[in-house]
Amino acid sequence: MDVSMIRALTGAVDLRKTTSEIGTGLENAKGVGADGTMFENVLNTAIENLQTTNSYLSDAEDQEILFALGQSDSTHDLMIALEKASTALQYTVAIRDKLMDAYKELMQMQI
Repeated sequence: MDVSMIRALTGAVDLRKTTSEIGTGLENAKGVGADGTMFENVLNTAIENLQTTNSYLSDAEDQEILFALGQSDSTHDLMIALEKASTALQYTVAIRDKLMDAYKELMQMQI
C-alpha cells in the first residue's frame, strides 16, 4: 500500500505556511502543477488501496475455505492471509476516519 501521496499531503496541510509555500510543496511532492492532477493521483491511489484490501480479504476467505475443507493443512499460510487482510482493513479504516475528520473540519471553517 502506497502512503507516499498521504505523506506528501500532510506536509502541505501545515496552516502556518503561506499560500505560495503550500503551492510549491505540492508541486515538489510529486512533480505536478496546479492543473488538478494531484487530486486525481490521490484518488487513484485510494482506489488502488481499496482494491488491494479487497484482494487480501478475498485471499483470506479462500484460505479459510481451503483449510475448512481439508484441502490445505498449512495453518501458517492461513494465518498470514488472515493477518494481511486484517492489517489492510485496519489501514483502510484508519485512512477513512482521517479523511472524514478532515472533511468535517473543512465543513466547519468560516469563510
